[in-house]
Amino acid sequence: MSPADIRDEILNILEDIAPDEDLGDLKDEVAFREQLELDSMDFLDIVMELRKRHRVQVPEEDYGQLASMQSTVTYLTPLMKDLQKA
Repeated sequence: MSPADIRDEILNILEDIAPDEDLGDLKDEVAFREQLELDSMDFLDIVMELRKRHRVQVPEEDYGQLASMQSTVTYLTPLMKDLQKA
């Protein structure tokens, strides 16, 4: 998957987890928690969806790498580079 595909996939996951949030104005460099009403369970749901949909394992010590869209895409790009977009 390309970085753009990964960004789209993260947006899809966020839409499922937080359907009432407006993701149209999401700033890539600003932490999700500063922009969205996400709690720690929502954040874990993001990690679980990545595992369920793409078999991507994110170790707990790396959760901080998923703070913003930009850092999430940067972290996931090498892990998902060989995956095809569904």
